[in-house]
Amino acid sequence: MANLKEIRNRISSIGSTMKITSAMKMVSAAKLKKAQDAIVQMRPYSNKLTELLQNLSATLDSDDGGEFTEKRDIQKVLIVAITSNRGLCGGFNSAVIKETARLAKNKYAGKDVSILTIGKKGNDILSKTFTIYSFESHLFDDLSFENTAPFAEDLMDQFAKGNFDRIDLVYNRFKNAATQIVTQEQYLPIVAGEETDQADADYIFEPNKADIVKGLIPKSLKMQLYKAIRDSYASEHGARMTAMHKATDNATELRDDLLLVYNKARQASITNEILEIVGGAEALNN
Repeated sequence: MANLKEIRNRISSIGSTMKITSAMKMVSAAKLKKAQDAIVQMRPYSNKLTELLQNLSATLDSDDGGEFTEKRDIQKVLIVAITSNRGLCGGFNSAVIKETARLAKNKYAGKDVSILTIGKKGNDILSKTFTIYSFESHLFDDLSFENTAPFAEDLMDQFAKGNFDRIDLVYNRFKNAATQIVTQEQYLPIVAGEETDQADADYIFEPNKADIVKGLIPKSLKMQLYKAIRDSYASEHGARMTAMHKATDNATELRDDLLLVYNKARQASITNEILEIVGGAEALNN
């Protein structure tokens, strides 16, 4: 049986770990509340904007932004993998990394695949296997629409120039604090709605369709990327809060088990000392 000092040191170490995991859980819980409110409020607007663009995209001309709906023979693919800068969040990062690798090796096998990584954890792993087009880790320091817009503009510019034939987003979509859904989403070309004779019947354009669509396409694509990053950000804190909660529970259980072992060892030590004293006293009497 381990000596008492060794068990005490282990109990003390586990207690320190519990304090750290508990503190990280509370920090993530506070950040999660703000991130969850932001993504929940943003989704209806973003989804409606995307739906509107898809409905109009079937009737776009090349001069009106139709280059963003052009379906090409897929040879060059860019996958935008959105992970986090820090770990200790369970399988949050590994799920995105695995899905990105699966797309590159299976769905786009034989294609020229590049990866744009947002987050250090994804870049550390994916850079060992795939070609990294770009890497960004500072977005999460000040996450805002203004800071993400330049990246969306760069993606649109690269697609319009023909440097990529398809761009996909891979990220964790936030459902609740305990559940994050790995999502693969087509970014470009824009997914066109079904073209019908009444395609324009539900819309009145003022001043004209061309001006509205030219302003709508960049805004919608920027919002789509921002929403994906916001989703991932909320999912990260939800995953970390859940992971730290489980870690704290496991540490508590381990500490309780060690306390039981410590008490048994201490009781055995006291019993041995009593037996030695009694044995010595008997020897003196004899």
